This record gives sequence, C-alpha cells and structure tokens, in this order.
Amino acid sequence: MSWLTKLQKRWKVNSLGQVVLILIVFACTGFTVLFIKQPLFEYWYPTGTKPLWASIAYWILIFPVYNVFLLFYGFLFGQFRFFWDFEKRFFYRIMSNFKK
Repeated sequence: MSWLTKLQKRWKVNSLGQVVLILIVFACTGFTVLFIKQPLFEYWYPTGTKPLWASIAYWILIFPVYNVFLLFYGFLFGQFRFFWDFEKRFFYRIMSNFKK
C-alpha cells in the first residue's frame, strides 16, 4: 500500500487526486507563511536588526494566520470542506487539552 493510499484512508477522501490536492494546499500554505516573514520584518525593521520579542510575536501570531491561509487555499483548490472539518477537529483537540 502506497503512502498516498494510506493518506486517502486516514483522511477518508474519495480519490488519490483529492489527496494530491490536499497536499498541494498544505504546501502552498507553508510557502506563503514562509515568504511573508521577510517582507514583514523588512518593512517593520528596515535597519535589519529585529528584537527577540518580534520573532516571538511572529511565531505566536502566525498560528491563526496559517489557519486562515489553509482555509483560503482549501477554497481555491476546491477542498474547503475537508479543511474546514480539519480545522474544527484541530481546535477541538486543542481546547479539550486545556480543559484537563
């Protein structure tokens, strides 16, 4: 059994093409988050020296931004329902860990 077939079963999707689209959405989201960091820091800190708190704030704020981009790219590639359900499961798991 190939790794794509394993992902298809795990994610409960209909086809291998849908698995490929989902992987493309994850890739596009990751690259977008990666590529927005440098222009943001160059705009906010044109001298090139950024304080440590700016990097920490970036990593905290990128979490919700990543999720928004995930839904956006999911919509563009026709996989919004999968990623909407993915986000709901993800946040449910996080919130249930805080209740313990």
